[in-house]
Amino acid sequence: MTQSTPSGGNAGAAATEQAGHATSNLPLLVLGALGVVYGDIGTSPLYAFREALHASGGHSAPESVLGLLSLIVWSLTMVVTVKYVGFVLRADNKGEGGTLSLMTLASNAFAKRPTWILALGIIGGSLFLGDAIITPAVSVLSAVEGIKVVAPDLTPWVVPITVLILLGLFMVQRFGTAKVSTVFGPVMAIWFIVLGVSGLVHIFDAPEVLQALNPLLGVQFLYQHAGISVVVLGAVFLAVTGAEALYVDLGHFGRKPIIAAWLFLVFPCLLLNYFGQGAFVLQHAGKFDNPFFQMQPDWALIPMIALATLATVIASQAVITGAYSLVRQAMHLNLLPRLEVRHTSEEVAGQIFMPQVNGFLLIAVVLLVIGFKSSSALSAAYGIAVTGEMLVTAILLFIVMWRLWKWSVYLAAIVIAPLLVIDIGFFVANVAKFAQGGWVPAVVATMLASLMTIWIVGRRRLAEKTRRDEVPLEFLVENLSKKKPTIVPGTAVFLTSDIEGAPTALLHSLKHYKVLHEHNVILTVMTSESPTVADNEKVRIDAYNDLFYRVVVTFGYMETPNIPKALALARKLGWKFDIMSTSFFLSRRSLRASPKGGMPLFVDRIFIGLAKNATDATEYFHIPTGRVVEIGTQVMI
Repeated sequence: MTQSTPSGGNAGAAATEQAGHATSNLPLLVLGALGVVYGDIGTSPLYAFREALHASGGHSAPESVLGLLSLIVWSLTMVVTVKYVGFVLRADNKGEGGTLSLMTLASNAFAKRPTWILALGIIGGSLFLGDAIITPAVSVLSAVEGIKVVAPDLTPWVVPITVLILLGLFMVQRFGTAKVSTVFGPVMAIWFIVLGVSGLVHIFDAPEVLQALNPLLGVQFLYQHAGISVVVLGAVFLAVTGAEALYVDLGHFGRKPIIAAWLFLVFPCLLLNYFGQGAFVLQHAGKFDNPFFQMQPDWALIPMIALATLATVIASQAVITGAYSLVRQAMHLNLLPRLEVRHTSEEVAGQIFMPQVNGFLLIAVVLLVIGFKSSSALSAAYGIAVTGEMLVTAILLFIVMWRLWKWSVYLAAIVIAPLLVIDIGFFVANVAKFAQGGWVPAVVATMLASLMTIWIVGRRRLAEKTRRDEVPLEFLVENLSKKKPTIVPGTAVFLTSDIEGAPTALLHSLKHYKVLHEHNVILTVMTSESPTVADNEKVRIDAYNDLFYRVVVTFGYMETPNIPKALALARKLGWKFDIMSTSFFLSRRSLRASPKGGMPLFVDRIFIGLAKNATDATEYFHIPTGRVVEIGTQVMI
């Protein structure tokens, strides 16, 4: 019933929206960003430095510790501060961010959307969802593992406790996060302050650790340990996982609050904690299983484990919410079939719950925890999806810089090239972990990208077949105006995705009922490549004659399609819409696979399976069930 329509970017609107975000209540927005945006990267100190130490052989030699710290510090600086804060956050699509927003922004730079940009968007979105199953598992597991430091005898209970926490987290999703999210920001603010203070205490004991601010120490370490440099880089990358959340959640908070939170609290506190872990290792010779928890005083261990567990649950919640948001965007852009979307807040449109997505994530996350059993083992699976998405972001950002921002191709290349080199280096380092667990997000992302591709190709073939069998709408309207059937009172709305052809439901209604309503509306719902569409631009009405009207309703890809509310807007255009005297006619197609359909039979069956599991159009478009008439048809594809 829906189709996409290009819509040019509006820098002025974006600037206004960003400004509105930033000036309405900056401190509260910063606090909110701490709870939603920085949960993932904020819990990286639990395992990033530990895994880097293990990758280097676990030795506490000063040159090794300083080299690793230098790599972590400058990875955070270049990837997050320079790439995301400096450039990516500026590439908003009317205030919205994320891979699919960047894809539509890059598409707007061309008169006709290139297929390869669509492919990049599909790959980036699939990789994000592949990462979404890793983050909750590795984050919560790494926090609960702190129990082993306090009471080694409880080690066998780490996995069961983690599974119980995750089950509880996914089970409460149906109730919404509106109330709980109000404490996310303050808790994460406390978490970052504790991170900074716990690290600062140890820096005073070994101030020489600050030598790691010298980037040459990191380069020197990689040169002197070339044999393990790829493995080390794969571990160092764990420190920047979660950077993509800055862009994904851009629309929720705006650019200024996200940047302010990073520069004034998150970045300094992360650096202090990493330096503190390094100073602790320098002060105490030997190997360390978990320097984050081992550097805490005995009295602070249990409170720190509790706070870390809470922080990782918040980090997991942010990823789950991000997955809901991305899947909804993909649905509205016709990259996925319609899935059930439940709104959990009457005030906030973005507060949604998607049962199918939630169930998929729950099963995948629990299987990962049970299968890998430790955060160290899971860290091998962590990285391929994120680095792949970062690569896609860099490529699309280059297109935006060159084609939309009108930078010279040389200037755009000079800016992107070093960032791309870093992304490629991290990607290669994480590909090396493919056999150890990196295959997990790669397989998930490949499956999701394949489903998106099958859905796009299948819808296109279905539309072509429907178009071949249809009657031109203007021809039908002209014939009915000359030879009118029996006219009955009321308004009939016929939904169709094809603007030119007569709706199948209309043809079958005439065939079987042999009557026509006094007002007949041919309604097409379109999805704009802008996140939102202003009310005065949402509805377009064209009259064929006294009997027939063409109505096109356009929603932004971040909006909830609500046809009755949109049609109520048409009153301003002179159409007296009354829901109680209106019947909505929908065509329910029963698809059958055909050996001569042009696609392999198994692909046809996958497409049919996706279509069967799509949410009913009545529910998706919020049409009152009592006003709907469904007419079934069978189509061979």
